[in-house]
Amino acid sequence: MFNKNSNEGYRSTIKGIKQKTLVYGENTLMSELRMLRGTRIPNHKHHSEQTGYLLSGKTRLFINDQVYTCNPGDSWCIPGDAKHGTFAIKDSVIIEIFSPVREDLHRLIDGMASSMRL
Repeated sequence: MFNKNSNEGYRSTIKGIKQKTLVYGENTLMSELRMLRGTRIPNHKHHSEQTGYLLSGKTRLFINDQVYTCNPGDSWCIPGDAKHGTFAIKDSVIIEIFSPVREDLHRLIDGMASSMRL
């Protein structure tokens, strides 16, 4: 799958946060997350392992009982079924990869998939 950069395709389930699936394959899914300063993703968990990279901004990341302050260039890996959440200290852009594919995020681009495949 190939995806050309675009400002389209974002969805918002929490005010101040936009997310879109960039690409996915059989075993991984990559997404972009844009968080406005002061927004929070509540603690949650899912089966997929989640690897992330902070492109810009500043966040506070909660993984189980650990708290990390993240600056641009910082990265992390959250094990599957670990309780985690994020707070945006500054406007932030995050790239995340999930494995196995999170089907709830995969469905976001099912309608566009045929136009992106080579």
